[in-house]
Amino acid sequence: MQFGKLSRPMKSSTFHYPRHFLVRLPLLFLSLFLAACATVDKTPPCSCPTASETPRPAEPLRPARWSDLPGWRDDDPTAAWPAFLQSCRGMAGKPHWPAWRAVCEEARAVSGEDARAVRGFFENRFTPYRLTNPDGSTQGLVTGYYEPLLRGSRTRAEEFDEPVFGVPPDLLSIDLSAVAPDLANQRLRGRLEGNRVLPYWSRAEMNARGWADLHPETVLLWVDDPVELFFLQIQGSGRVRLPDGSLVRLGYADQNGHPYRAIGRVLAERGEIPIEQSSMQRIKEWARANPSRLSELLETNPSYVFFREMPERGPDEGPVGALGVPLTPGRSIAVDRRHVPLGAPVFLSTTAPASMAPLRRLMLAQDTGGAIRGVVRADFFWGFGAEAGSQAGRMKQPGEMWVLLPDKGKP
Repeated sequence: MQFGKLSRPMKSSTFHYPRHFLVRLPLLFLSLFLAACATVDKTPPCSCPTASETPRPAEPLRPARWSDLPGWRDDDPTAAWPAFLQSCRGMAGKPHWPAWRAVCEEARAVSGEDARAVRGFFENRFTPYRLTNPDGSTQGLVTGYYEPLLRGSRTRAEEFDEPVFGVPPDLLSIDLSAVAPDLANQRLRGRLEGNRVLPYWSRAEMNARGWADLHPETVLLWVDDPVELFFLQIQGSGRVRLPDGSLVRLGYADQNGHPYRAIGRVLAERGEIPIEQSSMQRIKEWARANPSRLSELLETNPSYVFFREMPERGPDEGPVGALGVPLTPGRSIAVDRRHVPLGAPVFLSTTAPASMAPLRRLMLAQDTGGAIRGVVRADFFWGFGAEAGSQAGRMKQPGEMWVLLPDKGKP
């Protein structure tokens, strides 16, 4: 499963600062960004290749033929058609919409129940491009995520003592494209201390400060299990069943700006769980067996996700992803938007969770994630509930990907 579903858009809070500070704010954040990215090279001098000798990174998109896509003729494209129409709705008005307008308008006339017509539409109007890593390899990692169900309450009680936080009012968030266009889709988070911009509080710092007592106005709900709450943050959305039986839907609102650290890898480094056996299920088993060590483990991940209540929709409708449309179980994936445009069809060739059985199908890139980084990298959305969680928690498979781009939208 993916550990860090953090990149969905939010509606920014409004802050009122002196005019001279607002002018300087982007530069302050840029300085913070550059400082955070700075590293010190402590390795001894070596004989390294010069710039002219260094191999150039491979092109991330390589033109391909439809016959290169394993299982393309075997997949039922009608199963992905509703998700494709959702992508068209989500892309409308976005910067790359002009390249997609014609194909999305033409799609209205296609019978979504006719597999031959749908497949012909993609083959006639799109070109497949094989996604390729910088080192030239074409295989990457495919994980899974889902929409969990938690038990909770709107009031604190002995049974419900774990707070679900909304966005704190002092969290600053800035779109770095306002400073440099090549930093599009990149954000910085921080807080003000006097006239200084500092990193926002980490998970451990929030716990140490007694965040629920310090900022009670930010508590949305109280749930009964810290581990389930932690995995809710990883998934980025979920539902909470209240004592009266009603359901509250939660969606990603923002994040504290700290990098995600996978607790499964921490447990592996400590010799608690072999890395090849690391899964959501194994981590939950460890947590139940080691309750006194749980808080310390969770705090090794400094990242923290804040939520917002979402409007109630049909029970079969998925959560809203980064594209702004509901996700479709088994047909939506999260990608790295630096390499794959949100909304684009992607043909995925991988295997079923913890299995060698082929899983090859047309997917739609409709979400992003803090842990989803790289060209050949995908997070497979399995849906809602325990069975979806079982599949997502066991999925850590190798895979290959082809992005389909409209003929007039070729790179």
